[in-house]
Amino acid sequence: MPIADRMYDVLLHQFMAGERQAGESLNIGALSRELDVSQTPLREALARLEHTGLVQREALRGYRVAPMMTRHEVEQLRDARLVLEPLLAREAAVRATPDFLDALRESVEEFEASVDAADTETQGFDRYWRSDDRFHRLIAQQAGNTFLATAYNALGGQIQRFRLFSKLGRTGARLAAPEHVAILEALVEGDGARAEAAMRAHVAGAADRLLQQ
Repeated sequence: MPIADRMYDVLLHQFMAGERQAGESLNIGALSRELDVSQTPLREALARLEHTGLVQREALRGYRVAPMMTRHEVEQLRDARLVLEPLLAREAAVRATPDFLDALRESVEEFEASVDAADTETQGFDRYWRSDDRFHRLIAQQAGNTFLATAYNALGGQIQRFRLFSKLGRTGARLAAPEHVAILEALVEGDGARAEAAMRAHVAGAADRLLQQ
């Protein structure tokens, strides 16, 4: 794996594990010494992370971890996801393949296995967000529309910010797990309308649970 890709993964894990706090400065020189790599791959990794929304770059001040989402941002992200993800689920339902469904079942099982520890342990939270990310990305990819998938991927980092914002005992994983199952069941049946409705309920529910905290 190229060093820049490895640094991307290392920093992403640190952000999601809470090892680097929201708004924390990311000095490239200090990171280079800490991670024992040259500054060039770090710059590449940080530039990629900037595109996800997890990192922000300020003129003359360098990079810093993005701040936690505001309530208004959560609402805006919810609205954007409601435009895209129900449609992606509907399209994925009519294009479902055995391999896709097997991969989706695996992500659902992994998500369910994370529920008990998602709000209490770093490892549990890591398992939670990775399986959740895989579940939604698999559906976006299976929809068969490159433009819709690209639009979803553009939201990917902001969705990670949402998951990070939901940390500290309020992931809602226990309530989200049956919602994932409902989406999977609709996809297995090839029922596009049901998959669309289940995804809409899930996306809205995830945002509402966080906003009600």
